[in-house]
Formats: sequence, C-alpha cells, structure tokens
Amino acid sequence: MMSAHARAGRGLLLVMMALAPLTSDANMAPGLEAFGFEAPLRQRELLPAWQQWSTAGPSRRVLAPSIRHIRERRALPTTIAKRRARYAALIEAEARRQGVDPELVHAVIRAESSYRPRAQSPAGARGLMQLMPATASRFGVTDCWSPAQNIRGGVSYLRFLIERFEGELSLVLAAYNAGEGAVAKHGNRIPPYRETRQYVRRVLGYLGKT
Repeated sequence: MMSAHARAGRGLLLVMMALAPLTSDANMAPGLEAFGFEAPLRQRELLPAWQQWSTAGPSRRVLAPSIRHIRERRALPTTIAKRRARYAALIEAEARRQGVDPELVHAVIRAESSYRPRAQSPAGARGLMQLMPATASRFGVTDCWSPAQNIRGGVSYLRFLIERFEGELSLVLAAYNAGEGAVAKHGNRIPPYRETRQYVRRVLGYLGKT
C-alpha cells in the first residue's frame, strides 16, 4: 500500500502537471500557496470531472457534480462566508437548472465581486458575476444590479463557454475573463495576459475549497 508521504508526493506532481499550461513563463510560476491551496489538489479531483458532461446526453448534462473538494482547508473569511450564504440558494437553483456545477459559479462570483451585488469595475462590468453590458444583453439580462438576473446571465455565459470549449476548465475561465474571442485568437489557449492567467489560477484555487 502506498504510504501517506508517497501519496502526497504523487498528488503534488499531478498538480504541477495539471497546471503546467498556466505557468509557462518562468516569472509566473508561483508555489501552491499562491493558488490558495492548503493541501495538494490531485488532478483527478478537478479537471477530468469537468469533461464528464461530454459523455452524457444533452438533457442530462450536469457539469462536474462529482468534484471532490479538499477537506483540509481554512474556513472562508467571515464576511465572504456571510455573503456566500446570502446568495447560496439562488446560485444553487440557477446552476442546477442550467446544468452547471454550483461550486464553479461560487468560485467565479468570489473572484469577480466577492459576492457584492453592487460591484462595478472600471471597465463597466457590473454585479455579482461582473457582466459587461454587451454580455448582459446577449444573455437576456435587463438589470445587472438584480442578483437573480445577474446570476442567471453569468451562469448562462458559463454554460455557453463550457459548450464552446468542450469542458476545458482553464479555457472556460480564461474566456470568462478575457472573452472567448481572445482565447480563440490565441489558438484556444489561455491568452498571455497577466490578469487572465492570474484570474484562472485564482478561480482554480477557490475550487479547491468551499
């Protein structure tokens, strides 16, 4: 039987293999602590699960319902935990309705707005999921400040990106941040933008804990 030490070492190796495309620049290859992990995240616990949807029929696709989240982790900061609880039921209902893993939605909202429904970026992105006006209009959102509409639009966009990039999580996140056009322009790879690469790492980190 493999020892605990050996299992941890193997898990660390798989993490680095899984995240290798995100750290091609020598000066952008931080340690695991930069991703917010308190324990190694095994590759089989994350990326393969996001691709399970492609083997199911369209009416039964639920994206990554079986992700195994790390059990050894810090609790969320109190303020974030309270905000999360406030919108948890809404997020859960909308995510399940559209067949998207609720934890992905939580991770994106935490990265985008820290669960603040009135958040607005200098570029004009608004609300919990930081929808740009064009994106909001594209997915039928008429009021970006409405948490229900904002979440619905953001989840719809995530669903579209998951379909567009065939469940490749890193590309889904990169496209949510930089736009699907930017990902396509760079050969369906994460664009070489510092902000986008950091964003992908951050959301992957949040997916490692609740």
